[in-house]
Amino acid sequence: MKLIYVNISILLLLISQLAVAQITDPVATEVWEPEPRVVTAGAMNAAPSDAIVLFDGSNMDGWQHKDGTPIKWKLDGDAMTVVKGTGPIFSKEAHGDCQLHIEWRAPAEVISEGQGRGNSGVFLQGIYEVQVLDSYNNRTYSNGQAGSIYKQTMPLVNAMNPPGQWNTYDIIFKAPKFNADGMKVASAFVTVIHNGVVIQNHTEIKGTTPYIGLPQNPAHGEAGIQLQDHGNPVSFRNIWMRKL
Repeated sequence: MKLIYVNISILLLLISQLAVAQITDPVATEVWEPEPRVVTAGAMNAAPSDAIVLFDGSNMDGWQHKDGTPIKWKLDGDAMTVVKGTGPIFSKEAHGDCQLHIEWRAPAEVISEGQGRGNSGVFLQGIYEVQVLDSYNNRTYSNGQAGSIYKQTMPLVNAMNPPGQWNTYDIIFKAPKFNADGMKVASAFVTVIHNGVVIQNHTEIKGTTPYIGLPQNPAHGEAGIQLQDHGNPVSFRNIWMRKL
């Protein structure tokens, strides 16, 4: 049986090599259909033509608290700002695989240090946290600084702007997959670009990102983006998403 298997393998290899050798026309390897659809890019971080705008500064209608009530954060110019004690907010738009653009600003007035300074978070599918923190000259545990997959993977570098200046996250997210029995069969992966710098490069997300304990993997489907109320007046603006 082993000899037959080897002979078949050799035969298949010879056939494939013969097929390659017989292609002499470059047209034979051109693919014309389907044609990629046209998307118009946005200028200066503006939403591209196929994006879903989650927040553009005009209102906060695309967001809600966990119980479905209108959000109690402050609308300030083109930004919305955390109001301490009001709780996290969730986008009404759910997502799976996506490209997410979000801009955020830590308070200009530095009051605390470590995790108490400009702390919030972007929770993909409401579960997996990309940390928001004023990490400008602010030492804390590395897997809890800005751009970390919280308590899992530290960022490759610290690309923070000073307090009071805007930061940009561009996030590419591949959602986890679960089978019919609720078992995870494929991990989530994320790439994060912070102010134009890659800080997470196709990083595996091992599961939930709890403050205490190890990652868990409860089965779930699509869900909205969560922005955290950690008690600091962090602001957000220009939030848009492309579903992939």
